[in-house]
Amino acid sequence: MSMSEESKKTEIDWQQILSPEEFHVLRQAGTERPFTGEYWDTTTEGVYSCRACGVELFASGTKFDASCGWPSFYAPLAEDRVRYITDESMGMKRVEVRCANCDSHMGHVFEGEGFKTPTDLRFCMNSLSLTLRETEG
Repeated sequence: MSMSEESKKTEIDWQQILSPEEFHVLRQAGTERPFTGEYWDTTTEGVYSCRACGVELFASGTKFDASCGWPSFYAPLAEDRVRYITDESMGMKRVEVRCANCDSHMGHVFEGEGFKTPTDLRFCMNSLSLTLRETEG
């Protein structure tokens, strides 16, 4: 679906497409509980896409074990696939990550935590925000 088609969807449209849990996370910037999502500890190779619109966002090769209970990546597939918003909703300054195509909430990105990754970033995503397409092999 093109960006213009996604941007025309109303929140009522999204409610009809997504499950209540998906709607809460993707459209209302909710967070699933840690260690409960389907992807927090998977090592399956593939590409993670936005569950709302299907745009590919993260590759399994950038996924790492941050021991935080959510899927963590050190970089998106490309910077134009995501957008960043300052989030001060929890009494602290965080950076929210959204799908650049449909504006759905993915999670947050943190830096400077000392992980031994090429970027020193942790894209802490909700499993409910993603769909994994396994690599054929």
